[in-house]
Amino acid sequence: MPIDPVARLASLSQGYGARRVIKDLSLSVQPGITGLLGPNGAGKTTLFRTLATIAPPQSGVMELFGKPVTSERDARQVRRRIGYLPQDFGYYPAFSITDFVRYSAWLREVPSKEAESATKDALAAVGLADRARDRMKSLSGGMLRRAGIAAAIVGSPSLLLLDEPTVGLDPAQRLDFRALIRSLAGAGAAVVLSTHLVEDVGAACDTVLVLSDGQVVHRGTPQQLAEQSTPTAPGDSPLERGYMTVLGHGRPTEEAAC
Repeated sequence: MPIDPVARLASLSQGYGARRVIKDLSLSVQPGITGLLGPNGAGKTTLFRTLATIAPPQSGVMELFGKPVTSERDARQVRRRIGYLPQDFGYYPAFSITDFVRYSAWLREVPSKEAESATKDALAAVGLADRARDRMKSLSGGMLRRAGIAAAIVGSPSLLLLDEPTVGLDPAQRLDFRALIRSLAGAGAAVVLSTHLVEDVGAACDTVLVLSDGQVVHRGTPQQLAEQSTPTAPGDSPLERGYMTVLGHGRPTEEAAC
């Protein structure tokens, strides 16, 4: 039986003023783990901000959890079910890690009777339970990133948008992160992971989207992306070479072809 998409975009365009970043984009996001790859400026962060209902689309249709999002009232209702980790996120420096995650739970309207246990569960999931009282201003880059992940997952959102979540994490922490998002997807969530680390996508994701110039230029499994690889493409693995190929960097030059 087909599974209804958590998010569906149809002919969606998005940008800033007259500058279009996403152009006539159509896609759906299913439960599971979706990796979002693309060069800087491809529109990944703009797509995330749109899915997180921070910026309404300039045109086109966006449905979240089976319902069209056409007003601020619609957006407020669906935000309760969305966890979002921006690449750069703000926080009050004097907050403890617990304060920060609990505040995120309050913003998402996690019921007050559940907020305390949800906060503890989120901190435990990212390995920060023993640092819960540490001030945000005292955290290293990797710990700050883990606090951000905890804030995104608190309350078990149905759609989780993670923009460069493994920046600053050491190899062991990246392995823990992969296990965490697999467990969330196993519980029925849709996780969308934007990263420049192609190996994270290959190891953790069910589906890969490659975004270029505001358009999806490839969609498939990690194996299917690797199979796009050409011998002339740069990269240290079939997956990296496949990624570079679909971006147009794997074709031989005219001089080499002669």
